[in-house]
Amino acid sequence: CILFYWIPMSETCFVYLLCELNISVAVKLNNKRISLPFLVRPLMIVTQKITTLAFQLHDGMCKKSGQLTPEQKCLAIKVRPSLIEYLSYNLNFLSVLVGPCSNYKDYIDFIEGRHISTRLRQHSGTCNGQNGYGKTPEPSPLKAVCQKLLICCGCMLFFLIVTRSLPITYNVDPLFVSEAPFITRLTYAFLSIQAARPKFYFAWTLADAVNNAAGYGFLGMDENGKPSWDLICNLNILGIEAATSFKTFIDNWNIQTGIWLKTVCYDRAPNHKLALTFMLSALWHGVYPGYYFTFITAIPITIAARAIRKSVRHCFLGSRGLKLGYDVLTWAATHLTICYTVMPFLLLAVEPTLVYYRYVLTGFNYLSFLNPIYA
Repeated sequence: CILFYWIPMSETCFVYLLCELNISVAVKLNNKRISLPFLVRPLMIVTQKITTLAFQLHDGMCKKSGQLTPEQKCLAIKVRPSLIEYLSYNLNFLSVLVGPCSNYKDYIDFIEGRHISTRLRQHSGTCNGQNGYGKTPEPSPLKAVCQKLLICCGCMLFFLIVTRSLPITYNVDPLFVSEAPFITRLTYAFLSIQAARPKFYFAWTLADAVNNAAGYGFLGMDENGKPSWDLICNLNILGIEAATSFKTFIDNWNIQTGIWLKTVCYDRAPNHKLALTFMLSALWHGVYPGYYFTFITAIPITIAARAIRKSVRHCFLGSRGLKLGYDVLTWAATHLTICYTVMPFLLLAVEPTLVYYRYVLTGFNYLSFLNPIYA
């Protein structure tokens, strides 16, 4: 971490950190005495933070204004941070374990005590002086923290009661695969994937609540004039569960990582932006083959969904009934496709993934491509 304080080259930093992250995971696989989550997750978060800072420094110190997008101009850093600021940003206790990653400027505003006041001034500028900075008292995060902790409690109960009764590995159990009919296997796969999400909901919501409790994460005032503490929110549970397209699901899942991928790869890649972004996501997650099965599968599905949505969706917007039917079909198709795509991510290894592809969902290769048609 300290080494990269003196390395200004964003590309060098980027490649080295990805290599180090994957080597660390590979070493852990041969050393069962080390807990993988506690070793890898902090490295994953630090990788995001260092590369984010490196590219923002590169934008501010090495590029001309005309070469940057409006978003890159806003986030560009023109003065290299001090060593203590650098270490604080990367290793602060609020986000060192599970994140989320945030922009350096937002973090420094928080540390220097101007995080909320800056956001309120921005709100004042959009409200013609009504209910803005100077009239609105500094909002308390108490309500937002309590709401997020309640969500955490619900997710924990769901995990203890439901998730443990629907293990992912049962999808590739030899007896289940050989005897259960296709519709039973498909239903169990769907339910077990749904049940696997609350553990992610719990971790990300708790991390968001911890940051909010410290006073970090204030987004501004919403359209109703109420404070929003979702600046570094990592997921939108309703958006995930009600997603009617593959893209909508991705946009609401692990939001800050999606922003990081867009910032360091999608917006900067000259060609093949989508494929490179998905491959970077696989590399960032680690060395397990299941990650690569998932993200490589996601590439053609996303491309097809983009193309067909443009040509099909408008046909169903003529009436409320057609729109409702379209939404129901796209919801089912999206979540079945997510089930097919994400299962290797949870199985991790090659052998159970191939068993899943070959036996558990025989014929679902065809069904998976219904999602682009309806998404």
